[in-house]
Amino acid sequence: MNEKTSYNETKTRRKTVPSAFLMVDRYWMASNYLVVGQIYLMDKNPLLKQPLKPDHVKSRLLGHFGTCPGQNFIYVHLNRIICERKLSMFYVCGPGHGGPAMFAQTYLEGSFTERYPDISKDEEGIGKLFKQFSFPGGFPSHAAPETPGSIHEGGELGYSLSHAFGAVFDKPDLIVACVVGDGEAETGPLATSWHSNKFLNPAKDGAVLPILHLNGFKIANPVVLARIPEEELLSLFRGYGYNPVIVEGSDPAEMHPKFAAELDYAVDTILSIQKEARTHLEEGLQLRRPTWPVILLKTPKGWTGPSEVDGVKIEGSYKSHQVPVSNPSENLEHLDILEKWLRSYQPENAFDDNGKLLPELQALVPPRHLRMGSNPYTNPVISPLLLPSYEAYGVKIDKNSRGKAKASDTFTLGTYLRDVIIKNVKHKNFRIFSPDETASNRLHAVYEATNKQWMGSLNSDDDTLADHGRVIEMLSEHQCEGWLEGYLLTGGHGLLNSYEAFIHIVSSMFNQHAKWLKICKETPWRNELSSLNILLSSHVWRQDHNGKAIPTVRCWIDSDALIQSYLLQFFVGFTHQDPGFLQHVASKKPGIIRIYLPPDGNCLLSVMDHCLSSRHYVNIVVAGKHPSHQWLTPAEASEHCTEGIGIWKWASNDIGREPDIIVACAGDVPTLEALAAVSIVRKKMPEFRIRFINVVDLMKLTNTSHHPHGLSNEKFDSLFTTDKPVLFDFHAYPELVEQLIFCRSNRNFTVRGYKEEGTMSTPFDGCVMNGVDRFHLVIDICNIIEHHCRTVTEKTRWLAPYVSQDMRQLLAKHKKYIHGNGVDLEEVADWEWEC
Repeated sequence: MNEKTSYNETKTRRKTVPSAFLMVDRYWMASNYLVVGQIYLMDKNPLLKQPLKPDHVKSRLLGHFGTCPGQNFIYVHLNRIICERKLSMFYVCGPGHGGPAMFAQTYLEGSFTERYPDISKDEEGIGKLFKQFSFPGGFPSHAAPETPGSIHEGGELGYSLSHAFGAVFDKPDLIVACVVGDGEAETGPLATSWHSNKFLNPAKDGAVLPILHLNGFKIANPVVLARIPEEELLSLFRGYGYNPVIVEGSDPAEMHPKFAAELDYAVDTILSIQKEARTHLEEGLQLRRPTWPVILLKTPKGWTGPSEVDGVKIEGSYKSHQVPVSNPSENLEHLDILEKWLRSYQPENAFDDNGKLLPELQALVPPRHLRMGSNPYTNPVISPLLLPSYEAYGVKIDKNSRGKAKASDTFTLGTYLRDVIIKNVKHKNFRIFSPDETASNRLHAVYEATNKQWMGSLNSDDDTLADHGRVIEMLSEHQCEGWLEGYLLTGGHGLLNSYEAFIHIVSSMFNQHAKWLKICKETPWRNELSSLNILLSSHVWRQDHNGKAIPTVRCWIDSDALIQSYLLQFFVGFTHQDPGFLQHVASKKPGIIRIYLPPDGNCLLSVMDHCLSSRHYVNIVVAGKHPSHQWLTPAEASEHCTEGIGIWKWASNDIGREPDIIVACAGDVPTLEALAAVSIVRKKMPEFRIRFINVVDLMKLTNTSHHPHGLSNEKFDSLFTTDKPVLFDFHAYPELVEQLIFCRSNRNFTVRGYKEEGTMSTPFDGCVMNGVDRFHLVIDICNIIEHHCRTVTEKTRWLAPYVSQDMRQLLAKHKKYIHGNGVDLEEVADWEWEC
């Protein structure tokens, strides 16, 4: 035995590993050596050919050791079974802060060097691997887009399992091994995601093998699932619908064969489930929900690390979570502990003198096409989505009947999405996800083409539920977002539809995905992904979820004809009002985010067609679901949405003259109210010149230097002028518009939007309470005429106070009427555009 093994003082208690697992154990030890090297070492002396010196150690230590040995253990055993079974598999690293393990494994298998040839598979490359970890100009400490084989950024915990299940939808050949951290398991999203097994079709989808890594501690506390009785733990997972097995221990001599046996059993079970289900499918038999395996792996936190440092327990303690030996570059006792720790992994038994992995260990690496770090699903080449011509689904209106035709914008979109599903049924690459809201958001036409995928039990009166379908619904925004992200990250296309007020629940998930897309753009070998498309309906101005429909009107309508026959009035609940997600989205990287506020159904079709065909963006679309006024023909909508912003000539009366005011709007209800206000003003003050501007693409308001969709100063000034007053009626919080236009020449903006006012009332009263209604807008215009307009005629200036008084009287009439009748004024509910 090499004399250097005399440094292996801390692990003399280690038993002899069975011969069948000697190579697996040596590979695992090499992996752990690379992990510790990444956290501690510079590029000098990477194989410890000389005694360790202070200048060999990084002065700033970053990383998380505690979870890495367990993850390395799992990865090595997965490699074994991949080689034996020729499996298509990849690894989701739930404890993503264990990034050193992912770097170590993909380096050993060769995937890392293929992506980064400078990190060569020799002593120099190992040195570079060490130095680049958590180092300026290097790689992050988490599993990230830069990590080969990764689809999951584990910086924020809770989403690994939903990503894994999303990844295997429509990929029957794929198994995703998802390692769930025991701290992560305490998060709400992860706790809910165990129910994903109720939606996975074993005949048409792939499989997820969850491995709950119970190492006992989080950053500074024990974990819940590691401190409950074993039978309670097993009962929990049986209740979730899994067949759980526990593999527990710390001695590698016992753990290697135990884990290998349970892993073999789990994969055998998965393959058996799939074979039976696929046979049933071929024979036309009904599928049943299987009991999938789950492995509960209990190992010490900081396994194989120092037992103690400075008299404090490390291995098996939360003290091993990050950097167990804190100051080896300045503390010689710590330096000695670090050296003994590193040498305990016997790097000389893994690498030759040149730093190459020894042939007997290289033989454990799967063939290139089966390596988890090179699995094609983790860096997919996207096939285009087949889209029908959206103009054919448009609302039929002509230029002489603007605002007279009424339709549900999202119902109109639903018929289009139905045919998107039909056109792509053979490709199986498009899915819709929603927290139980696809029908509520009036997209239910999709059920003419598909069912909702559901593997739970069925009752005789269930409708639209089946064991396969292109729609998946679960009342958890986290799961729907996570499934969609996993589906997109592995090559699919999709859409999430949700209520606007509650999309905030996934704000953090959206953050992480947007960051993932940003880093992918900066990583040369990463391919572009399909865009993350989020449709927000039941929005702040038109939703009925905390109220009821008026008794004289049918609560829901089945046919398009009836939809267009009724303009339903619904009570508004304050609890369901929050348009603030747009502000959150707008703060993210401009190369990634897009925000659209289509004013009618034809514009919604145009916008969504663009979003579904786009690449590598997050597209947020806000649209109403209730029957509403339609303004633009399909051709006009296409032109308007292509530009993203424009003057509506038919609503303006300043053609060939200088405007006195610009009235602008963004959003379907603000567009209605702004047009109604313009109609009133033009009738009562016909000499007053108004330019009407509608904004579909919200980022048009900012400068092109701030966002690729932004307008140049010249273009912005040509629309809004440099000094004329602008009254802007906005869907969300007014501060967002003010932020976007901050750098513009024209500072003469008055922005109306949601100001957190609401209660149980009528839709129009919701607008009134927030000052975005037509009457308040007319009052604003009158105030602007009296105090800020220098170009208006004398007659207009005299008329303004009287018009303003009329509006105040109408507001008083409105309040009295709704309190007595419970519905909006007829002149509001039945209003039509005419000018």
